[in-house]
Amino acid sequence: MLIAFTGILGLTIGSFLNVVIHRVPLMLEQEFKHECALLIQDKVEPPPRPSYNLMVPRSACPHCGHTITALENIPVISWLMLKGKCSQCRAPISARYPIIELATSIISAGLAWQFGLSIDLLAALCLVWFLIALIMIDADTYLLPDNLTLPLLWLGLLFNSLNTFTSLHSAVYGAMAGYIMLWSVYWLFKLATGKEGMGYGDFKLLAALGAWFGWTMLPVIVLLSSLAGAVIGIIMVLGQKRGWNKPMPFGPYLGVAGILALCYGQDLNKLLYGFN
Repeated sequence: MLIAFTGILGLTIGSFLNVVIHRVPLMLEQEFKHECALLIQDKVEPPPRPSYNLMVPRSACPHCGHTITALENIPVISWLMLKGKCSQCRAPISARYPIIELATSIISAGLAWQFGLSIDLLAALCLVWFLIALIMIDADTYLLPDNLTLPLLWLGLLFNSLNTFTSLHSAVYGAMAGYIMLWSVYWLFKLATGKEGMGYGDFKLLAALGAWFGWTMLPVIVLLSSLAGAVIGIIMVLGQKRGWNKPMPFGPYLGVAGILALCYGQDLNKLLYGFN
């Protein structure tokens, strides 16, 4: 029953994550434009902004503006019933939406099976839901928003104050070390080449993962994410989908490595260090 309930909950959360993935970058853009308007108008209040956040306005078709009804917003089922098209203009609806909903559901159910009814399960679900949103936002926009990475870091410290995945001491050191590791790589690369090799959001995401898993897990996470990024990058270049000089977001690989560390952390630690 717990696994089934968590899987259904995962479908609902996955639907909400689709909203987060789409709207958070637009909300940041709107906020940036508003701040620029204030500066340009020399502190004269610009026209009021229309409300746009995770709750309003209601979801609508980007092609015809048709407001999505409750029956058209049932995770996965509505997409199948509509055959992947808007009910009004018949414009295609990306298959990515049900895929994210299904992936969130399957991973959530798997965590319920692994952790059972416990504080560990609540923590694991929070972590994975944040990571799914961050993975997709970074893949789309090359952004890792502070309003997601920073709460994720604080949540890691909060849960580990109860020794959920590691001790609080290890979590604090992990957050510090995670930030410093990629910050150092960033500056070494910039001094050597004069170019910026990664964004500041990557520092904060690794710091958040350090807060969740402690400093001992950081080498595993960096190794997994670097290997995955290198392999996928080479495949994409050979497939002529991108050039060698085109930037590639690192956040998705950090996020996937974080999920692997959550599920297989003890085995990965044993493989790297020889102990659990």
